[in-house]
Amino acid sequence: MISIPPAAILFLGAILLPFLPRRSHAAVFLLFPLTAFYWLLQLHPGDTLTVGFLNYTLIPTRVDELSLVFGYVFVIITFLGGIFAYHIKSTGERIATLLYAGVSLGVVFAGDLITLVVFWEIMAVASVYLIWARGTALSRGAGMRYLMVHLFGGSILIAGVLIQLNQTGSIAFNYMYAGLASYLILFAFCLNAAVPPLHAWLSDAYPEGTVTGSVFLSAFTTKTAVYVLARGFAGWEILIWAGVAMAVYGVVYAVLQNDIRRLLAYHIISQVGYMVAGVGIGTMVAVNGATAHAFTHILYKALLFMGAGTVLFATGRSKLSELGGLGKAMPWVFVLYIIAGFSISGVPLFSGFISKSMIIYAAGLSGLGLVVILLNLASVGTFLSTTLKLPYFTWLGKYNGTGEPPRVTQKIPLNMYIGMALTAVCCIVLGVCPSLLYNILPYPVDYRPYNSAHIIETIQILVFTGIGFWLLLKVLKPKDTMTLDIDWFYRRPARPVYNVFVVYFNRFMGWIETLTGRLVYVLIRFASNPIKWLTKIQVSGAKGTGGAKVPEDYDPDYQRLPVQFMLLIVVAIFVVLLAWGFLK
Repeated sequence: MISIPPAAILFLGAILLPFLPRRSHAAVFLLFPLTAFYWLLQLHPGDTLTVGFLNYTLIPTRVDELSLVFGYVFVIITFLGGIFAYHIKSTGERIATLLYAGVSLGVVFAGDLITLVVFWEIMAVASVYLIWARGTALSRGAGMRYLMVHLFGGSILIAGVLIQLNQTGSIAFNYMYAGLASYLILFAFCLNAAVPPLHAWLSDAYPEGTVTGSVFLSAFTTKTAVYVLARGFAGWEILIWAGVAMAVYGVVYAVLQNDIRRLLAYHIISQVGYMVAGVGIGTMVAVNGATAHAFTHILYKALLFMGAGTVLFATGRSKLSELGGLGKAMPWVFVLYIIAGFSISGVPLFSGFISKSMIIYAAGLSGLGLVVILLNLASVGTFLSTTLKLPYFTWLGKYNGTGEPPRVTQKIPLNMYIGMALTAVCCIVLGVCPSLLYNILPYPVDYRPYNSAHIIETIQILVFTGIGFWLLLKVLKPKDTMTLDIDWFYRRPARPVYNVFVVYFNRFMGWIETLTGRLVYVLIRFASNPIKWLTKIQVSGAKGTGGAKVPEDYDPDYQRLPVQFMLLIVVAIFVVLLAWGFLK
């Protein structure tokens, strides 16, 4: 038994931070992930924390090897990201980050579906602040779409949990068996994992986050989805092909992108595809591979977003067509970014080499030859776009735009370099010493990435991809365009839908309001003196048919009643109906 859940430490930070002196916020922020990491080291597989709720026993903390791996990397990246964001002045961003990281920890340690749902919903609300905090029109729109999509997914999750509870009477979160409840829960998990066609929220929202916020966005939401898929759906064959589709789809769209952070966002989809495929294969080697790749991906993807975010911070630009020639102005950013590029591409001695290949190896052991081919093909596109195209057109190549060339307009704070450097060290250390990661994976590891066949195969892929890049350099030259994706189907109709449900509806209701107002006016005038109005109608009718003339001494007010006649009629009708009800 344990006394407090790890998530509570980060929640405490989010609560206390606003009450501390503003100058201390950056330093105090770092204390909470450090404390959470220390607390995680005290936990052991089998530890639990239970709480009674109504007629159910909630398990807000369930510790095993799988949850601990994700817990470790979540607090590590919170600390490293906190160093990278040390210079920011926004207390709101820091609070949202601690809350976001805390609920992500809550998800990976949740032992029941009710606790999972609570943290799942808070995760959407906490993370959207990191998008809105940028304060642009694009970030506001993207954040709203992000929130709506995730609240929809949360509703589907709640529906699945309620059906599961009704059918089984259990709220335990373990392996899920086929059924309506499981399908709904799987749908919600796949939405957060950005499985096509449920993926467009990611490439839409992550590029619009703040420079520091996108680092955290890249780390938590999709990886918590990988965790819950590994927990509840390992071995579901549909996930194999969903993951392969993600890997290929994401990398194709990444090659086509012009915005550097949108390019990296599509690579999140692609790399998470490897993990989803590993979960779908479901063997011990495959689940180990998916878990290891989630761990390394959080680190190198954060470093990639740090590098791209630093370019945006320093120059105010994020489009490849507006960048180029920054190598001399930002040499260390280039070097640190390349370390992340080598990691995501699976270059030997870097972290991706020891994790991505484990999934491909597991696919080979399971006789899934087509999966092996497609995942290797996705690796080609990854190296082409993240490690060759993006750095070349950002740092190495000349500026070929029509306007002013990019220049560093803001000095890069030292803490951004330190945050990137520490993250880069993690990527290298894991690549050189894979046992540091392998020893904490859910199952015993019998895989050696550094064998001659694997090294030769990797080098061949990288060399031929490099040759292809130089041959296709003119074709790959960035253009100031935006590639449409699935989100077109709900973004393009936005104006017609707005017109129908807002503009036209408001006009219709305005017409109803005007008509009602006129009708009320007529009724009031009629009720004030109905005899006068009836007499007027008779007289006007007589005029219209050529009837008798109106007497000269006609005075419509002489029959005005001292009491509101309409009120008497209403009271009389009410009395009659009441009497009829009693008699009946």
